[in-house]
Amino acid sequence: MIHIAMPNPVNRYTYHDYLQWDDGERWGLIHGVPYNMSPAPSRIHQKVLGEIFGEFRDYLKDKSCEVYLVPFDVRLPSQDQADDTDNVVQPDISIICDPDKLDHKGCNGNPDLIVEVLSPSTAKHDRLRKFELYEENGVQEYWIVDISNQTVEVLSLNHGQYERDNVYGNEDEITSHLFDSFSLDLGAVFE
Repeated sequence: MIHIAMPNPVNRYTYHDYLQWDDGERWGLIHGVPYNMSPAPSRIHQKVLGEIFGEFRDYLKDKSCEVYLVPFDVRLPSQDQADDTDNVVQPDISIICDPDKLDHKGCNGNPDLIVEVLSPSTAKHDRLRKFELYEENGVQEYWIVDISNQTVEVLSLNHGQYERDNVYGNEDEITSHLFDSFSLDLGAVFE
């Protein structure tokens, strides 16, 4: 279950602090507040995630964009926090088309597309906190995958705010505004 790591929510942490945590847990930071990302996702979560990742990996094979699978640190610095941001997340899937954002630590800046697969312990976090963080940091496309309902909600940034493109079900094919020739058969993903 996601929870604030420290009992005192007044404390704020930065990427520098985050790098010091070596307790074997997966952590994220949103506006300086740490969130524990345990426990590990379910087998079905991993299967669905693997299917989506595989389709993107194959599609992007000879293209300039790169796709990364969790755990992969995405640092979303504010203008005044270029060196030590207080926003670090590990999206399930991150697609980055600007190679200057990639370094040996992960991604420093906004990915172009993020996919989050909901788990019972992360659904609220992904739909609220991460939604707002991705929107304010200019992530162009955000996919929210709901395994329980076998749906994918696709959100696209329009004038700085997310608009729902569509909610796709297990009989649909998803297309992307960012990648014209990409399509994803949800029947195969949720099989």
